[in-house]
Amino acid sequence: MRLKKWRGTMLFAVILTTMGLTIGLKLYGTADLVGASASGTTTSAGVALPSTPQPTVASAPVPSGAAVTPTPAPSATAATPSAAASAGVTTTIDGQVEQTRYGPIQVAVTFVDSTITAVTELQAPSNEGRSVEINQQAAPLLEQEVLASQSANIDTVSGATYTSDGYARSVQSAIDQR
Repeated sequence: MRLKKWRGTMLFAVILTTMGLTIGLKLYGTADLVGASASGTTTSAGVALPSTPQPTVASAPVPSGAAVTPTPAPSATAATPSAAASAGVTTTIDGQVEQTRYGPIQVAVTFVDSTITAVTELQAPSNEGRSVEINQQAAPLLEQEVLASQSANIDTVSGATYTSDGYARSVQSAIDQR
């Protein structure tokens, strides 16, 4: 009779564990690596992707006791941003300095023709350690938001509301100056 009481609890624990692993793997971008096979990689949707051939590098003999540092292979996508940047007119405009509760925020927005290609932080809160820490976590997320939306209409980063608002206002001022 006691087994029946625990059956629901065990089932609940298994479901939570499975969901946690699935969501965690997707959250950290390793879900595609879980389905990897010898012939290539399988996406989370079950689609097989061809494997990328790895370059062969001839190595010279290394004397015993010497340290060997591997050199990363060049990426095929590294040339894409510079090719896009050279195709159009690049303009960088500094946004206004926006005063927030925790300090000033200012960004520079880089445009290629009318497309926003980069957002660089020129000023950020720096008077308190916690403010610096929050800004270091929020700035990359805010930049991604601006690049994705191509505007200052961005989502607020949780825990960095003042920073997010100041960042968006500075981006908008740079867009308005364009």
